[in-house]
Amino acid sequence: MSYDKVKQASKTIIGTKQAVKAMRAGQVTELFVALDADNWVTDQVVVLAKEIGVPVCLVESKKELGKACGIQVGAAVVAITA
Repeated sequence: MSYDKVKQASKTIIGTKQAVKAMRAGQVTELFVALDADNWVTDQVVVLAKEIGVPVCLVESKKELGKACGIQVGAAVVAITA
């Protein structure tokens, strides 16, 4: 279900740095984080999301999350924007 939501999103932001920037700008409606990603990569963005009230959805695989975004590599963090 979560991967489908990412596939159907009209605009996604891939990557921790870009997701943090978009959240600080108030553009993110939901955040997807891969459970198999390293914590040092994802912790900052998850903490920020919780602080500002952005829903966080955990998914199993970076590879599948990347595939849902239409890229050939894994994605640790994907943000859906309005």
